[in-house]
Amino acid sequence: MATTQQGPTPEFATAYRDTMLMGLTNELQATKKVLAAVPDAKSDYKPDPHSRTARELAWHLAAADVQMLDETADRKFVLGARFTDQPKTSAELASWYEENFLRAIERVRAMSPEELLTPDFYGAFTLPVFYYLAFVNNHSIHHRGQLATYLRPMGAKCPSIYGGSYDFPWQGTKAEPAA
Repeated sequence: MATTQQGPTPEFATAYRDTMLMGLTNELQATKKVLAAVPDAKSDYKPDPHSRTARELAWHLAAADVQMLDETADRKFVLGARFTDQPKTSAELASWYEENFLRAIERVRAMSPEELLTPDFYGAFTLPVFYYLAFVNNHSIHHRGQLATYLRPMGAKCPSIYGGSYDFPWQGTKAEPAA
């Protein structure tokens, strides 16, 4: 005889949210470095005619991440761009991203367990909204990696993301000798 499975508990939703927000906050710094590394004079670069330009990709990465966090806090996902005033330079975009990403994270952090358990995603999925924090994480990492591959062909240096890069090698630390 099959038994009914219980859905996620309020305690699970809160713990999952807190864990994801900690990870997203850590990822923010790497994403911000990649956004800032796009050379403004070459931001129209794209590796293929079917690709987005570096500027388009950087804006999509930043705006969609913040939009998905805001929509999680709103408990309603809406197709279409939420942000239309795109920053003019890569430095401005990195700053815009950090400011708005942290603002949106605080909105999600303020959600009650009941709000976290609200189901909606563009009317297509009915998972509780806290599950979509993984979508934000995956979206950000995916497009950050994509944008990082644009940097060297544009003549820019690729920042360290998870440790050193060729352009910014990890120096490590010397371990203290055992006493």
